[in-house]
Amino acid sequence: MKISEIKVLICDDSILVRKKLTEILKGAGITAISEAKDGIQAVEQFKANNPDLTFMDIVMPEKTGLQALEEIKAYNPDAKVVMASTLGTQSNLTDAIKAGAFDFLQKPVQEEDIYKILNTFTKE
Repeated sequence: MKISEIKVLICDDSILVRKKLTEILKGAGITAISEAKDGIQAVEQFKANNPDLTFMDIVMPEKTGLQALEEIKAYNPDAKVVMASTLGTQSNLTDAIKAGAFDFLQKPVQEEDIYKILNTFTKE
């Protein structure tokens, strides 16, 4: 799949993080980007837009990223969800991988990390 064809969903309660990720993704050539500000919206947006790749914060209001990940994976077992957290603890990483995360991202988000994930995704 070409980068320009990828549909992305960004789920983070921080508008600044969503804005930064959107800028990085647009810089990579991705134009189909939707956003959610909490876990409930994340699941709704996923079902509505069926994104190819989802970036999800672990710590969010209403429903955590891990809870949203589990719902998304139940809805679509093939979903590719990258979990992000400032709390880079081993337990968060382990929980995210157990729940079926595609990858894990440490915040603050770095452009080169996003490009690595996109590169891995497009080679699958």
